[in-house]
Amino acid sequence: MDKKVISRKKIHYRIRKRLIGSAAKPRLSVFRSNADIYCQLIDDANGTTLAAASSRDKDIAAQKVTKTEKSKLVGNAIARKAADLGITTCVFDRGGFLYHGRIKAVADGAREGGLTL
Repeated sequence: MDKKVISRKKIHYRIRKRLIGSAAKPRLSVFRSNADIYCQLIDDANGTTLAAASSRDKDIAAQKVTKTEKSKLVGNAIARKAADLGITTCVFDRGGFLYHGRIKAVADGAREGGLTL
């Protein structure tokens, strides 16, 4: 593995030690690849994914906007799915990435969609 990936994984493990999601307050996990961004609402108590959204979803991928703007749309999409499940709050797990750029855009999009982080 790349040194950068190993470093990010170490940070992620350190973050995960204190972040726990439940059915009432799930963990909003974010993963950023070079091209796309993915996020899921996870219930760690049962080990299940409650909802997921990514920039590869048809309605988001069809839009010709920048990656940062797509990330904001992903945040909005996950907030809508959470609202359908009756979830209003969650714990934000940045996945070892810096809270900047596309990761921050997902959080902002989720907040705009009505999710409390």
